[in-house]
Amino acid sequence: MRRSEIHHRVKNNLQTVAALLRMQARRTDSEDARSALDEAMRRVATIATVHEALSQTIDEVVDFDEVFGRILRLAADVASGEASVRTVRNGTFGRVPATDATALAVVLTELVTNAVEHGLKRTGGTVTIDSERDGNKLLVRVTDDGVGMSPEKVMNGLGTQIVRTLVSTELDGTITWNPVPTGGTQVVLQARLGEFRDSS
Repeated sequence: MRRSEIHHRVKNNLQTVAALLRMQARRTDSEDARSALDEAMRRVATIATVHEALSQTIDEVVDFDEVFGRILRLAADVASGEASVRTVRNGTFGRVPATDATALAVVLTELVTNAVEHGLKRTGGTVTIDSERDGNKLLVRVTDDGVGMSPEKVMNGLGTQIVRTLVSTELDGTITWNPVPTGGTQVVLQARLGEFRDSS
């Protein structure tokens, strides 16, 4: 079986899991449980999006700008609720090997979702994603103009733990959260992507 067919099957299976989580969320009476299931569904859907992109390639490399466009819409729409949230993208991610694409997609989805939920959900505003690529080095800044965060705030939520783990173990990188002087929060991600052979 070709790798593209495997990715296609994985994508279909993940979409089934997401549908099951959605059904379970609708049946629960607990707001906390429903929120947790919604978050799990979003993460599964993000991974499915990456496998969908990989199913359309033959070299185990994805155009991450296209993938990120899809997951950015998903993350912002789900998290914003009734608030008006705008997303702005600058720069490029380029082609990303399969070994890094899933981790990077999950990390960025969490960062955008957190920016909207914790910074903009009540007031609305803008999330700006700036990306710079230099060979296998990637620099990403996710900035919101929301309520901001306290410098002493302990980032101990599950989403933040997932992000930190993936950045350090899968992306060979670092990540920091910083308050923006004019209001809002900026997250700076630095990653070292794996090498790949360009088949073009």
